[in-house]
Amino acid sequence: MRRAFADWLSARLGRAGRAPDKTPDTGQAAPDIPFGAVRFGDLRRLTPVSGEWGFDRGTPVDRYYIERFLETHAADIRGRVLEVGDDSYTRRFGATRVTQADVLHVRGDDSNATIVADLAHGDVIPSASFDCVVLTQTLHLIYDVRAAIETLARILKPGGVLLATFPGISQIDRGEWKESWYWSFTTRSARRLFDECFGGSVEIEAHGNVFTAVAFLHGLAFEELQPGELDLHDPAFELLITVRAVAPS
Repeated sequence: MRRAFADWLSARLGRAGRAPDKTPDTGQAAPDIPFGAVRFGDLRRLTPVSGEWGFDRGTPVDRYYIERFLETHAADIRGRVLEVGDDSYTRRFGATRVTQADVLHVRGDDSNATIVADLAHGDVIPSASFDCVVLTQTLHLIYDVRAAIETLARILKPGGVLLATFPGISQIDRGEWKESWYWSFTTRSARRLFDECFGGSVEIEAHGNVFTAVAFLHGLAFEELQPGELDLHDPAFELLITVRAVAPS
């Protein structure tokens, strides 16, 4: 009987020695694919389909989640707004609610910048100055990330809102930012970091699933995927992390 149970358990776990895959929406076992029968097709390659994140094919998969997040919280983008790099999202989602748009850049040679500073050493940025900060795909490029978050909490007005996104699962930049690509995050690491600086007024979400993670790593465009594939959330695959944090009064 003991041997029969062992054989049954081995069959249940499969050849790889792990439990059958579960689909995150239903909890049901995914269809079995026999060992050696997986069809990789165009993805059986040692280089990504696109080395440009998918910009050369359309819109990168992570931008789908970033822009949906900003659209959901568009009402927060108002008054005086600070954005990193350029003010494209400020203008796109803030529209007429924005009274002043500032652009932060770490280097002074960027003509778009109205403020030149490193968020980790942001003493030159005045405290309690902004109603909103839009910080997309930036924190992973700052080594002293805790100091950067402290700066963000300090420069927001009481009740001001930080809208931040950063990678969980990602390629690493091969170009301009490769030497300063320090981190990937999880919702747990983000929770600890932001709670320390913003207290309890922090909303953190993860976005993605195994399919969108594979598509993003290969540099496919989100237009090549179906809405149901993009919108399904599997907590085991945190492709992108989003944070809405309100500065303490």
